[in-house]
Amino acid sequence: MRAVVIRRFGGPEVLETAELPEPVAGAGESVVDVVLAGVNFGDLEVRAGTYRPPRLPAVLGAEIVGVRRRDGRRVAALLRDGGGYAEVAVARDAYTVELPDDIDDLAGAALVEQGCTAYAALVTAGRLRPGERVAVASAAGGVGHLAVQLARALGASAVAGTASTAAKRQFVRELGADHAAEGPEALPALFPDGVDLYLDSLGGPRVEAALAALAPFGRLVSIGHREEPAVVAVDALTRRSLGVVTLWMRQVLEADGLFAEVAGRVLALAGEGRLVPHVDRVVPLDGVGGAHEAVAARATTGKVLVDVRAAGC
Repeated sequence: MRAVVIRRFGGPEVLETAELPEPVAGAGESVVDVVLAGVNFGDLEVRAGTYRPPRLPAVLGAEIVGVRRRDGRRVAALLRDGGGYAEVAVARDAYTVELPDDIDDLAGAALVEQGCTAYAALVTAGRLRPGERVAVASAAGGVGHLAVQLARALGASAVAGTASTAAKRQFVRELGADHAAEGPEALPALFPDGVDLYLDSLGGPRVEAALAALAPFGRLVSIGHREEPAVVAVDALTRRSLGVVTLWMRQVLEADGLFAEVAGRVLALAGEGRLVPHVDRVVPLDGVGGAHEAVAARATTGKVLVDVRAAGC
């Protein structure tokens, strides 16, 4: 099979297309003929060796859509140990969901990892209630653009998103956000009474501004960081009864039945037309390096996918 493999850690130049043996399924696993694989920011960190470095050589890619060989069903699967940038992958059955007929492959590939992350962050971790005010960091990104739509679909009274460029902020407004700003520093002027829930994916110094934008009893949910991890003093939270919680998708996968429940709700909202994923680009296996460069440069909106069957560039 064709796959994108890394034999050392480094920049996009370490990604190479090669012929590899097909993986073999073990107990509780199934072989999937891959149609599309997703590109996530975490893939860049794994490639660089800064996040959960795998044993080399390794095939990256944490999410796929394809056809399960044992029954011919279209499925989406999360691959906690990678292997998605390939024509064939092995997926744990517990980390796999069947795609309904009204969800095509592109939508399924854009929804399952990042849609479930957004939903679990807002609902499972964030305890979002109808009528609350929500702000989403990196709202033009893969998780963020879905979180904006989900917050609205789940009954938020007002939704704001932050994004780094004017074009991205316009995209956020088109998603249904009431406000789009460059960063959390602008939120107090937009919400004088504060926001109830802030979804953060950046970390770093802007966490302090995000916390300052929260209403009393507000919650900040962290789903990761691209900058240095923020340090939060409990005493500072206590003065306004604020909460800080985190979400790691591995916990969603390992909690009995939770992944299937969350995925089912995300796919149902998509089937109703209330959640529409935006695909920025689809690249062939030979274009994965370029896709990594674009994600690193924050030059994308929505989801980046790999068509493993497409001819090379």
